Amino acid sequence: MPHGLALANEVEVTTAKIESSEEGYRIVAAFSFELSHGLEDAITRGVPMYFTTEVEMTRPRWYWLDEKTIRSQQTVRIAYNLWTRQYTAAINGSLQQNFARLEDAMALVLRPRRWLVADKSALSSGANYNVAVRLKLDINQLPKPFLITSLNNSDWRLSSDWKRFTFKADDK
Repeated sequence: MPHGLALANEVEVTTAKIESSEEGYRIVAAFSFELSHGLEDAITRGVPMYFTTEVEMTRPRWYWLDEKTIRSQQTVRIAYNLWTRQYTAAINGSLQQNFARLEDAMALVLRPRRWLVADKSALSSGANYNVAVRLKLDINQLPKPFLITSLNNSDWRLSSDWKRFTFKADDK
């Protein structure tokens, strides 16, 4: 995908599924996009960017509104340290890693680690769930001067559509 302005804020969800594990249910997701020149420039000047992957799980009910079941999110903070000339990525405010290249740090955004979105007991055995996944640049966490810039510039409105699919919880 070229670095065009029209394509800069298009985020595609390339993978989205739920995996069962001993502890519960984990999200497996992958995204595809390129940073606009403006966002890349801001990062290399030391402005931290926050990319949030959101997951919602609901159980449909024929007799009433869908049951809101699970909401989970993971935020990856990407920043550049001007002193060390390294990019840092921190997941949910911890687990910080250093990278020499922005592309390597962005890999944590494009392919977030599988995290537990629901304990085994949180979902009804054998029930079907509607799952929705998306990725967005969380402009609310930007420093105030950049928040104003982000509201007026489409390059800073980076978000995917919700990717929706159904998932059946394990039978016990």
